[in-house]
Amino acid sequence: MARMSVFDSPLLLGFDDFERVLDRVAKSSDEGYPPYNIEQIGQEHLRITLAVAGFSMDELDVEIENNQLVIRGKNHGDDGSRVFLHRGIAARQFQRAFILAEGIEVTAARLEDGLLYIDLLRPVPEPQVRKVKIEHSAAKSNNKSAKMIDVEPGE
Repeated sequence: MARMSVFDSPLLLGFDDFERVLDRVAKSSDEGYPPYNIEQIGQEHLRITLAVAGFSMDELDVEIENNQLVIRGKNHGDDGSRVFLHRGIAARQFQRAFILAEGIEVTAARLEDGLLYIDLLRPVPEPQVRKVKIEHSAAKSNNKSAKMIDVEPGE
């Protein structure tokens, strides 16, 4: 059965990229590690906070790739010298991606007390109204002045 999309309407033109982004978000929403919060900390400012206990600063990487904020953690692991009776603190590598809307900028990232804070700037766009000029059709006016010319084969 074919998947129905909200964007199949003929009134929604040019939303193909947006639909692909929504598909990527839906696929990545199944990930549960590491847990995170997204907060609005001002009119134009957002903050993403990830719980990355056990990771040092050199084991974390924050990059922007094709309008995606990608956070990777690669724990170098245990050297084998410790014996765990219970291991409840995750020590696995992870990758968490967030799709950034057009115009959002990453302004800072800091690691503090096992939490990775990533600050974002989201400028509020000014509403724009643009008038489109309507032109007269040139096809009608040209047909009235056109003359019929008979051309014989071989000329």
